[in-house]
Amino acid sequence: MDLKELIHTGADRLDEAKVAFGHGTLNAQDEAAWLVLWQLKLPLDLDFTEDMLRTQERATALNLNLNVADISAAHIQACQALIEQRIQTRKPAAYLTQEAWLQGIPFYVDERSIVPRSFIAELISDGAFDAWLAETSHSFLDLCTGNGSLAVLCAMAYPEIEVTGADISKDALAVAKINVEQHQLSNRIQLVESDGLKGLTQTFDCIICNPPYVCEASMQGLPAEFKAEPLLALAGGTDGMDFIRQLFLDLPDRMNHKAILVLEIGNERDHFEAAFPRLEAVWLETSAGEDQVLLVTKEALLKIGTQP
Repeated sequence: MDLKELIHTGADRLDEAKVAFGHGTLNAQDEAAWLVLWQLKLPLDLDFTEDMLRTQERATALNLNLNVADISAAHIQACQALIEQRIQTRKPAAYLTQEAWLQGIPFYVDERSIVPRSFIAELISDGAFDAWLAETSHSFLDLCTGNGSLAVLCAMAYPEIEVTGADISKDALAVAKINVEQHQLSNRIQLVESDGLKGLTQTFDCIICNPPYVCEASMQGLPAEFKAEPLLALAGGTDGMDFIRQLFLDLPDRMNHKAILVLEIGNERDHFEAAFPRLEAVWLETSAGEDQVLLVTKEALLKIGTQP
């Protein structure tokens, strides 16, 4: 069995078992490729579909005892066992590999934090909200930081800024600390335990936030893979807006002049607009469309705070 066959049979097994995707991959083929390549210690960006010789050369360069054109029985068994573990546990693949990727950057993750998958990551990488930042913007907050991936991406994208990563979960912050240290950003990223904004005293120029926003009806229908994640990071109450309501009340006092909020609300735009019908928001385009992430200015938040 060669590498392509091993991945193909793994994908068939995942499809047959009807596992759910959405934690870094969207289909069985990509999920099987991720698990197989990780188990074989091959780079996840390997181009094995077009040039098997090139794949073998990469494996040899990595000093791997692996013939990708004729994989040993031991290697096959290890890959198949990992696929079966994915099926039997219904855990996201990222929890099995303890690795997740955003914008080509690897991050450590385990069951203590949600698997990072925010569309805000691509907006940071693309500079999608740079036009709303001033030259004096230097203080960023990643609220609900989870494993710290967005805080790290902000620090990488904006070398002159200081970042605070805040989360209510001590466990999540422990995971975030691993990522901050692995990416050698401890001097620029501060991690703070905070229930919303309650544990923070400073003010910020830019706040990014991927909060718990899943509404009650959606929570009940989530596949097992999503229920394997910390409930605290997902559930947003009846309409998904519980955290956001409090955030909008508290946030203006934590925003500098001309500060912005970049907020992800996933598939809850209808609930968001019903909850905040007078809010002037800019919807930012992501790979999933223009209804996942919005940008709000301090001025807009102050306006709804004074409206009856």
